[in-house]
Amino acid sequence: MTIHATPSKPALSVERIETLLVDLPTIRPHRLSVATLEGQTLMLVRLHMSDGIVGVGEGTTIAGLAYGPESPEGMKLAIDTYMAPVLLACDPARIQATMATIGKVVKGNHFARCAIETALLDAQGKRLGLPLSELLGGRVRERLPVAWTLASGDTGRDIAEAEEMLQRRRHRIFKLKIGRHEVRTDVAHVAAIKAALGDRASVRVDVNMAWSESEAAFALPALADAGCDLAEQPVASGAALARLTARGHLPVMADELLQGPASAFELAAARAADVFAVKIEQSGGLFAAGRVGAIADAAGIGLYGGTMLEGAVATTAAAHLFSTFPNLAWGTELFGPLLLTEEILAEPLDYRDFELAVPAGPGLGLTLDEDRIARFRRDGARRTLSIAALKVGA
Repeated sequence: MTIHATPSKPALSVERIETLLVDLPTIRPHRLSVATLEGQTLMLVRLHMSDGIVGVGEGTTIAGLAYGPESPEGMKLAIDTYMAPVLLACDPARIQATMATIGKVVKGNHFARCAIETALLDAQGKRLGLPLSELLGGRVRERLPVAWTLASGDTGRDIAEAEEMLQRRRHRIFKLKIGRHEVRTDVAHVAAIKAALGDRASVRVDVNMAWSESEAAFALPALADAGCDLAEQPVASGAALARLTARGHLPVMADELLQGPASAFELAAARAADVFAVKIEQSGGLFAAGRVGAIADAAGIGLYGGTMLEGAVATTAAAHLFSTFPNLAWGTELFGPLLLTEEILAEPLDYRDFELAVPAGPGLGLTLDEDRIARFRRDGARRTLSIAALKVGA
């Protein structure tokens, strides 16, 4: 959908808002405790400015509404219907003021708001000739360690996949998606993989809130004994997460409970986690995610750069933010573009030597491959994904 501005507008304005859905296949099924992902949908937004600059943003979620309250289709609708009128009347160079105005008329919708904020920042960076990281405080690192998620569900296949990543020097941090099976089965799965990889790699787990507190109380010491380094969101309850953290068997990371700065403050005050998984979309945007990181730093909580399995645009935006974090002890998980079979950038992101290089060009520092976008957009020539590609509980 394309929306045009009214004749009355400020000196610098958004003249046209373009939103589109891009459906891309994945290299393999990605199994979570809540669903199996066999393709990924990116919601891309382009803000065409009156000075000729175009800012790009992305909204992407894991498994659509099976994971959380937003979907790519819903993000598009929220932008087209509710955010567009605000954008067309605001000064796009005043990014925080514009986002505050949007916040007054649009509640929640963190993912859609993050996509818009990213596009505004991308445009402003291009306008000023600065990388997006410099608009967020300035980068302190040029490259970011990147974890890879092993989520085939098959122990042998996961070991083979990890060995390949080590051999190619692409990843030496591995996160295992567990929680679909009986706890002892999951622990044995993790132990076998860690035994195969040994000291060559860090092994961590993500339970996506699938365990009860009693299951987690049994599993965390067993995982620690197996050589696991970190457990992400083992339970859904913040109070239970705090009790598990206090036991000290294994570092515990908060993820789904982190929904922006307010929730970060509550979790920090309750000492409910050792590590925060910072996600720009889940936080409600880059500025909000930066505040989540600042709260963690002040509370002595470790930081990990999380992902919603975003494509190249949102992954790059997150990389710019994470490059500004003074402390990033647990690395990042910005592997989303590598899970996709199709490249949507004119020049792919630089993944090598176990790290991702943060682009140095103005704004996001990337250029979309328009032919690829046209081919895989949902209303384009080739349709690759439908709701049937998401297997809930599979």
